[in-house]
Amino acid sequence: MISIEQRINAFISLGKILEEVGLNVKATTKNELSNKLNIAVKQASNHNGWFIEENVRNMLLSIGMSLSPQNITSWIDPYKAKLEINIVPKTVGVVMAGNIPLVGFHDFLCVLISGNSILAKLSSEDDKLLPIIADILISIEPKFTSHISFTTSQLKDFDAIIATGSNNTSRYFEYYFGKYPNIIRQNRNGIAVLTGNETEEDIKGVCDDIFMYYGLGCRNISHIFVPNDYNFKRFLDICTLNTQVNANHKYFNNYEYNKAIFLVNGNVHFDSGNLLLTESTRYSSPVSVINYEYYTDINNVSNSLIENNSKIQCIVSISKEIQNAIVPGASQYPQLWDYADGIDTMEFLSNL
Repeated sequence: MISIEQRINAFISLGKILEEVGLNVKATTKNELSNKLNIAVKQASNHNGWFIEENVRNMLLSIGMSLSPQNITSWIDPYKAKLEINIVPKTVGVVMAGNIPLVGFHDFLCVLISGNSILAKLSSEDDKLLPIIADILISIEPKFTSHISFTTSQLKDFDAIIATGSNNTSRYFEYYFGKYPNIIRQNRNGIAVLTGNETEEDIKGVCDDIFMYYGLGCRNISHIFVPNDYNFKRFLDICTLNTQVNANHKYFNNYEYNKAIFLVNGNVHFDSGNLLLTESTRYSSPVSVINYEYYTDINNVSNSLIENNSKIQCIVSISKEIQNAIVPGASQYPQLWDYADGIDTMEFLSNL
């Protein structure tokens, strides 16, 4: 049995290594562990054209920073009484997505720190990093060895399931896994509500929330609300500065394809040279496209977002009228308690 203190300390140590590799600095902890992860970063980058090294390291940095002693202590505290009880570990099957690097890490963390065992089915798009991170965690705390398994085949012999996919795959997940205790996630979107009072730094932050990971994550902004009289020029000018996305042929092919569709169909749109903005009420959008929607009353926007909460992963805004909004530039740096789809994973696991 791994005590809660041992689990916490192991993930704190892991966080330091992830942060060092994310920053790409010379390791000050266990050099050989950092070296293994640096090799995996290169492998992930070579394997998946969307996973450029900069983005992979940024994800490692984000996760590493989130695993600080203060963060873990604050996060675990509400569940600690349950987690201190010596339980028989349950095996939790986790079907992980592969849209952005290490998108399944938080489930990996939750299952293990809750005292349970993980049986993970990785996406073929993101199968290089987490096994190495698991090896590093086991090197830090060998007692995790019997609690971590990966499979490429159909999941079986588990007590509960966590599955992340699209709205379409969620129906299959419900069919196959509905009889087990489960968390089944669907599509969600990042939303921004602009007021016109944003500083240049604020807009740069919104652009980061759009472009990081090429817009493939559920926390990337795909829809923007703007005031009726909003002038897009400054926003577009700042978007244009993100020239690094144009260097990725997969992203730029999407941009050129969507631009051609807009031109052929006569769709009114703005074009920054690397991003297309079109008026639409849809929250989701293709890669390289952002939907925008005009508003006259920001309180109506706030009410609409509350009503459509099931479609939203996070909201970016400087307005105090928008509930639970985060500041521009923060969407890809979630805290440990920012649960996907708003479902408290730790509460679910601690009650198995």
